[in-house]
Amino acid sequence: MLEPVAAIDCGSNSTRLLVTDGFETFERQMRITRLGAGVDASGLLSSAAISRSTSVLEEFRLVLDSYDVKRVRSIATSAVRDAENKDEFLDTAEKILGIRPELLTGVQEGRLSFRGATEGLDPEEGPFLVLDIGGGSTEFVLGTTEVEGIQSCDIGCVRLTEQWVDHDPPLPEELLACLSVAEAHIAEVIREIPEITSARKLVGLAGTVSCVAAVEQGLANYDRDLIHHFTLKKDAVEDVFRTLSSESQSQRLENPGMEEGRADVILGGLCVLVKVMRQLKFEECLVSEEDILDGLAASQLDA
Repeated sequence: MLEPVAAIDCGSNSTRLLVTDGFETFERQMRITRLGAGVDASGLLSSAAISRSTSVLEEFRLVLDSYDVKRVRSIATSAVRDAENKDEFLDTAEKILGIRPELLTGVQEGRLSFRGATEGLDPEEGPFLVLDIGGGSTEFVLGTTEVEGIQSCDIGCVRLTEQWVDHDPPLPEELLACLSVAEAHIAEVIREIPEITSARKLVGLAGTVSCVAAVEQGLANYDRDLIHHFTLKKDAVEDVFRTLSSESQSQRLENPGMEEGRADVILGGLCVLVKVMRQLKFEECLVSEEDILDGLAASQLDA
């Protein structure tokens, strides 16, 4: 048996774990911990958010021990990057995991996400635009087998929601603000990476995209096999957006496939997905459940 490795992603909205030996996946877990809650306004990680996230890391520590995992790579992203008290979280995480989470730049995030997402794709279908919509940032990565262009933007499902949405359901002008902010960032990406307009396939990562795929299919329970490499049509994305934007948070939760911890921020992430498909004229988006975690794991298996 090959020695398993582990990857842990301390994201702005969720904390996730992957344990694999490169051939078999032993564990793939996700908890909504909302580490980035309030960071955009206060510049600080709240004590409650730190507690939620580190409690999950303690759970993950037990999982690592059960598989006798020796090699672990953990990362922290947008929320921790932006927080003045980042060391308070990183110090506690290090005590729990035995390693300090690496504080990645958006570009580093994008490279790892690209590797994870494109590993099983046919290069003949490229070039790909890998779109990783996180809680605090979104990465745009262009390439076929190698990264050819990359840009990280400070838009994400949590950040846009906290900045612009004050009502439930959101007011039309609040959604318009989210769409306009996303549009401006996408326009900047196009200026920085003009070749992005030649991408043949959009590959969408992370919770927003997976959740939309689950809602579109009406999945009462999460089923990775039905979500991974599901093709989201543009019309379907627009339809889900229209439906969810007219509903309150409690009504959104009645949609099969909607996660309880995502119902309040899903529209922020959807504004990014909708605008990317509109501006870059993609008629469909390939959903990938292989992402930055898989890239992290692969980086260790190569060593």
